[in-house]
Amino acid sequence: MSGDDNPTARGAAMAREKLAQAKADAAKRGQLPRREPRRKAAGARRDAGDPQLFGRAIMDLLAERGWERSAAVGGVFGRWPDIVGPDLAAHTKPESFDDGEVLIVADSTAWATQVRLLARTLVRRLNEELGDGTVTKVKVRGPLNAPRPAGGLRVTGSKGPGDTYG
Repeated sequence: MSGDDNPTARGAAMAREKLAQAKADAAKRGQLPRREPRRKAAGARRDAGDPQLFGRAIMDLLAERGWERSAAVGGVFGRWPDIVGPDLAAHTKPESFDDGEVLIVADSTAWATQVRLLARTLVRRLNEELGDGTVTKVKVRGPLNAPRPAGGLRVTGSKGPGDTYG
């Protein structure tokens, strides 16, 4: 089968020919296609009804409402494992941010102690993400309810210290 008998080859050749003809006609009229997208003149403003990029619209909304910092903090909370590493993230989570103070909850007292030892490093790392001076203090909370020991035997009675003296 020759190239002339192939309908696909004929269609592609015809499309190339028509495109070349359209370009030639546009060149005669002085309307060559642009290589770069058109740019607005400096100082040109959008009308409120003009379409705009979604990301730009979100950034404008955040700035207009004063939510930029909250959104940045939320982004850091969402990327917690990337920021502190998988080991620490497996046992901790950021719970709140208020007046420069980040509250981090740990799943055990041992991990809470570890986070307290790393507090200065965490403040520095969080400020790298959010901007200098955004985070001033890391507050750590251990588990609220300690896990109960396993087993069937329990001593009932008053809740007191874990020792048998006194």
